[in-house]
Amino acid sequence: MTGTEPHAWGTGLMDDITFVGLDVHKATVCIAVAEGGRGGEVRQLGVFENRSEILSKVASRLSKGGGRLSFCYEAGPCGYGLHRLLTGYGHECVVVAPSLIPMKAGDRVKTDRRDALMLAKLHRAGELTAIWIPDAAHEAMRDLVRARATSVRVLAKARQHLQGFLLRHERIYCGARAWTLAYRRWLTTVRFEHPAQQIVLQDYIHAVQEAESMAPVVAALQSMRGVALVVAVTVVAEVGDFRRFANPRQLMAYLGLVPSEHSSGSSVRRGGITKAGNALARRVLIEGAWTYRMSARVSRKLHDRLEGLPAAVRDIAWKAQLRLCARYRRLAATGRPKVVVTTAIAREMVGFIWAIARLAQPAPV
Repeated sequence: MTGTEPHAWGTGLMDDITFVGLDVHKATVCIAVAEGGRGGEVRQLGVFENRSEILSKVASRLSKGGGRLSFCYEAGPCGYGLHRLLTGYGHECVVVAPSLIPMKAGDRVKTDRRDALMLAKLHRAGELTAIWIPDAAHEAMRDLVRARATSVRVLAKARQHLQGFLLRHERIYCGARAWTLAYRRWLTTVRFEHPAQQIVLQDYIHAVQEAESMAPVVAALQSMRGVALVVAVTVVAEVGDFRRFANPRQLMAYLGLVPSEHSSGSSVRRGGITKAGNALARRVLIEGAWTYRMSARVSRKLHDRLEGLPAAVRDIAWKAQLRLCARYRRLAATGRPKVVVTTAIAREMVGFIWAIARLAQPAPV
């Protein structure tokens, strides 16, 4: 947030700002306002249909007289359309992280009205944590990547259903393994029609096409071992602008890969990773980290991905290989579970990914 810190109360800078809390649902938006200043009135404005023309009129009514408006609402399934609508009219608007909203202990009453009032008051007090808002292109790419992840899970289940159906009817493939080109050709000879033969390749191609605006970063990240095209597109889609992270640890925290901690006084207790960040990006990175269990080397596939990349990117990627392969062996030798070792490697991968992305990130338009 900008210009809404509590220290501005004493200067009178906040007196001309009206803070608006929005409790957003699919059909309705409950609106509450908190007048600027420490003792400003806090009241419910009402419940309105969640339609752009109606919300635009409400914003116009609130801004009469020239006062500034600063809106806020929780991140949720309704997305960022409301944010774009309000900022398009020149108003301030933040989307806040629900998990970081301060809550009173023992408060068991939750209604739309109370939520809107609470948001307005906390926004005025500067107690809300805003999230990064992707632009429309990033959001479209993210949606496509998530749709692909869903389709992959559906495909795996569909394959199981198809193979079970064939087995029940004694249609048994005699080749070495299923889902090769030969297997797919064999399926065309089976006289049963079944929709499970659909594949997700075209969805993936569409996702890559949508990612063209971030192609330099996607290409650069593929210099890393364990970061092929699917992983690179997924990470770029979910993270967005790498420049918003001042250091690698911030990106690690965003991805939920830093250890949890519960400390009090001289006692310091650390646990497993927080898992508080982006689950999809974290999952694909951990899958990619498994490749570092082998010795450092440049495979043919990796060599092809490195062609045409800047020397600085290739140097970072090779440094990452040398360090992470050696670290995997050291951690594994201590007897730690493989999943713990792999997660630790994934966390360090993020540091190198951050460095590469900062080199390749396109300049802001």
